[in-house]
Amino acid sequence: MLVLNRKVGESVRIGNDIEVKIVAIEGGQIKLGIEAPEYVDIHRQEVYEEIQKENKGASRLNANVLNQLKGKGE
Repeated sequence: MLVLNRKVGESVRIGNDIEVKIVAIEGGQIKLGIEAPEYVDIHRQEVYEEIQKENKGASRLNANVLNQLKGKGE
């Protein structure tokens, strides 16, 4: 893990297309601004984990449906 110190107004680049900028520091919170191409998904960690959980559940459901369909064709 790379750990950096940044001040308000400073930023970090990720590759050529992503910039993470420190917008404000208020109390114990840091506000980040993220500029990235539209094709890059940006989520808070807890939202990302929920999406992954939902995707896994949907893929299991699809596998069950496919197995049921296979059984009907025999």
